[in-house]
Amino acid sequence: MSRREARLSRGVGALSAVLLAAALLSPASSCGGGRSDDDRPRMIVLGMDGLDYALVKELMDQGRLPNFRRLADRGGLQPLETAATPQSPVAWSNFITGLDSGGHGIFDFLQRDLSATSLPFGLPYTATSLPQPPGRILRFDGWLPHWHEGPPGRSVQIGDWILPLSAGALRLGRFGRSFWEVLEQHGVHTTIVRIPANFPPIGKAHAELSGMGTPDLRGTPGEFTFYSTDRRQFLKRGVTGGDIYPADLRDGVFTGVLYGPPDNPFTAEENDAPESRFTVYVDADNPVALFEVGDQRFVLREGEWSDWHTVRFELIPWVTSIQGAVRFYLKSLRPHFELYVTPVQIDPLEPAMPISAPESFAAELAEATGRFYTQEMPEDTKAIVHGVFDIDEFLAQSSIARAEAIRQYRHLLESWDGDFLFYYFGSTDQVSHVLWGWTRDPEHPGYVPELHDRYHDVIPRIYEQLDALVGETLDRIDEDTVLVVMSDHGFTSWRRSFDLNAWLVERGYMRLDKDARRPVQEFFRGVAWHRTRAYALGIAGIYLNLQGREPEGIVPPAERDGLMRRIERDLLATIDPRTGEPAVTRVYLRERDFHDRGHLQVGPDIVVGFAKHVRGSGKSALGGIGTEFITDNVDDWSGDHIMDHRTVPGVLLSSRPLRRPATSLQNLAAALLAEFGIDGFPDGSAPVTVGDEQ
Repeated sequence: MSRREARLSRGVGALSAVLLAAALLSPASSCGGGRSDDDRPRMIVLGMDGLDYALVKELMDQGRLPNFRRLADRGGLQPLETAATPQSPVAWSNFITGLDSGGHGIFDFLQRDLSATSLPFGLPYTATSLPQPPGRILRFDGWLPHWHEGPPGRSVQIGDWILPLSAGALRLGRFGRSFWEVLEQHGVHTTIVRIPANFPPIGKAHAELSGMGTPDLRGTPGEFTFYSTDRRQFLKRGVTGGDIYPADLRDGVFTGVLYGPPDNPFTAEENDAPESRFTVYVDADNPVALFEVGDQRFVLREGEWSDWHTVRFELIPWVTSIQGAVRFYLKSLRPHFELYVTPVQIDPLEPAMPISAPESFAAELAEATGRFYTQEMPEDTKAIVHGVFDIDEFLAQSSIARAEAIRQYRHLLESWDGDFLFYYFGSTDQVSHVLWGWTRDPEHPGYVPELHDRYHDVIPRIYEQLDALVGETLDRIDEDTVLVVMSDHGFTSWRRSFDLNAWLVERGYMRLDKDARRPVQEFFRGVAWHRTRAYALGIAGIYLNLQGREPEGIVPPAERDGLMRRIERDLLATIDPRTGEPAVTRVYLRERDFHDRGHLQVGPDIVVGFAKHVRGSGKSALGGIGTEFITDNVDDWSGDHIMDHRTVPGVLLSSRPLRRPATSLQNLAAALLAEFGIDGFPDGSAPVTVGDEQ
């Protein structure tokens, strides 16, 4: 897979550029209104991603979460059943819609593309933000205009320049009504901030800010830029989530380049990414450097972070440009010059893509509390995975992002005059991904006693920060306002990595060409599709190579059910040779275990529920094939939750008992609506069913 293809497989990709261009031409709207009825009940819901039930109980028993205890004493503490599978976009979509994946259509972070006519098929999409079908472009052959297939929407080409006439590059991949749409229909004014799986924002709330699923300005989930004079940095292979460049430092002066969208939406040329340059002047005697970024000048000391600074990318010279925002981290000056730049953010003060509804809401927040990370998950876990950050640097960066979110929430809490407020915190999830196994699990292959001694209290301290916010909230609200704290799933250590594609090869369900050698790094390269009955894509999904559906399908539809059950039995019988324990403890078959509400067909035929402490391989998720099907997880990502959903429940606390009990993420929204006297929303009461053989 080429570097550009790999980028597209991880993010929204260049298609977002057309949406970006349309946004440049659209007028801004404003946010107005307030509470419609002073007697209406009020509610605040704090969504804390990855907040673990067992750890919450442990810290409450130690007296470290006094405000969670206040909630538990008033309304109770309970585990909250998560989604199958517990991937964040799946889980949050269950909560938002009251439906499972068969209703909202989100089964994974990725969704396959079967538009190609031969395999390997098209690169996968980000499941929550899908490309629209191709539109039409008006080109001039001589003086005669002709319509041709072009980017989504409608556009006109004049010479080398393309002028968009309408929006439409991306659409929300999630289906089903959101709970806040129902609330608004009943006159309840809602504010929804950073809820995942809501980009582009649907615009059904009084005010919305998009969260997980929101790309950076380049259309990816977030790609950092790192410059270094240390040649060892360039020996790294397979770097995802960022770019590492050699730093050419001459006479103490460095000129860096940041790149905008990979395909300029206003030009017919491919890979025509606009550039923005900056200059760094290194002091010869002191550990400081002067930065010139556009018309902005500032000084950083070695080891210091900058504030947000704007960068501008020219799309049509002297006519149209877009603005992003970045932070700089001056990692080192001597003996090596090393500079980290955050992914280029969609600037909330001048958004090039829709990140809020109304459009003015993002700017209002930024004006009140300062610019902020707008990309979906701001904590840069990729930077630590690839050695650009050490642990302390990662924790400093995540602390910056968390402080922004806390500051913004406090502002909203003080100024909120609506009926329903949802606010999302993601730092608990991202920091746990990095530190959980290293610091909390002596059986993790990456566990080091010294790391435990130094960092074992980092995750609990973040829980304490959120507990303090709960206390502030309880102290500000009246008795008629309900406060709910919930999480989408729990957390645990990720010890063993399961390569589904390697497993399929070893069991004979996937065949390779005679000259193919494992490991296969590129997207399904070397697969003999005419002899392959199943393949894996995404972290936990298996698809059959079905006749009439896959471009080179060989499995007759009449044999589909039997083949799925055979794979299911083989998965459940798979033993981890190192531990002697089952590697898979739950298998979900599409038609059996998900409700058919119109969107089953987009999902995998089989979803794998890995045993606790086992997770699907990231390389297999993107079409790679390892040499072994299960290995130690030695990556710098030591915790996870994408396992058998019964092993990683979330958390539910409330300031009073809810009128309608909520037992799962899927029926929680119906319980919240019942507090406003609203019925008729899907309540998720039908549980996931499993065949007797399991």
